[in-house]
Amino acid sequence: MTPLLASPAPGLLRAAPIEPAGHTMTRARLLRYLEIKVHHLIQEQDWDSIRVIGSYDRTVVVSRYEKTGKLFNVERPTAEIHGRDLVVKAFPGADYVQHYALIIATYLAMTGRPAETVTYLPPEQEECRTALNALDLELDSDLVIVGWGLQHLAPENGVWTCGPGYAWQRTKVAGRRVVYLGFLHSIWGDVAGRVVARLAELGASNVVYVGKVGSLTPGMEPNTSLATGNTSLVSGALVSWDDFFGDFAAAQGGVQIGLHVSSPSILLENRDWLAQHRGSYAFVDPEIGPMGAAARQAGIRFGYLHVISNNLATHYPADLSNERHRDVLRQRAVLVDRIRTIITGRLTASPTQPLGESR
Repeated sequence: MTPLLASPAPGLLRAAPIEPAGHTMTRARLLRYLEIKVHHLIQEQDWDSIRVIGSYDRTVVVSRYEKTGKLFNVERPTAEIHGRDLVVKAFPGADYVQHYALIIATYLAMTGRPAETVTYLPPEQEECRTALNALDLELDSDLVIVGWGLQHLAPENGVWTCGPGYAWQRTKVAGRRVVYLGFLHSIWGDVAGRVVARLAELGASNVVYVGKVGSLTPGMEPNTSLATGNTSLVSGALVSWDDFFGDFAAAQGGVQIGLHVSSPSILLENRDWLAQHRGSYAFVDPEIGPMGAAARQAGIRFGYLHVISNNLATHYPADLSNERHRDVLRQRAVLVDRIRTIITGRLTASPTQPLGESR
């Protein structure tokens, strides 16, 4: 056994698998969700120990189940073999490391294999912060758009400039200078908050995040509506921010507005969790709250405009286990067009405070 795994590391935590029977996803859907996330080395063989750490390392074993057909958010955590022990390397973020450890432990338990082998080491704050120092571009723009679906939002003939783990494209929309910024790796949870903080350091004054949220409202069909708002429950406290969209997005057809709740892992969103939050909150995802909090701290504007991708309160054919299904992709393409139209409309409007005004 190598020194890395020879003794318990300070702060090492056990990843306890969740109980599938109590989750908001059915057992079959939950297992499918896990199967598309878990590294192939874990699915194909047993290990004496599996430790998840925060480390962005593409030089070790890359998962065969990484996403295809997309420009961004294609990379999964990688793995490094140490004899009969496996070190899984996720991009440094407390939420992401915990989330991926829960994914592995729950997958092992659901497939009849020992889950007590799975531990995780939450990364230090300094590790998380410095992991984003590689993000370095000049932001003399009116708006930075981050997140999902960027290859469809940005101009088709535009040129993506690549950096380490990310790429960006500059253009003009309604006469405003816009930067589209995408990451190859996940910016899950608190990582996304640090992205906003870093963008503010680089000169951004307005950031919009485009992504996907779960609905907590019964009867809200996935992939038919958009979500927006300016308040999230983060670690038990409500956080509000200066909303880039103001009242504009919520006034558009097919856009739902409501209170958001930030959750560090989909695995923790069981039926008890739902009972505590439904009725008071409309949407859930891991990133919006940390991003809004970071924007508020930095004194910049932030806004989100998301596809409602799944419903925790009502079972629908579409959920997080089948996002690559043809009908889902078709419906989301319509919503991406709607997002583009709304962002263009907001940039065209004459706001009370000009875009890009110094903070």
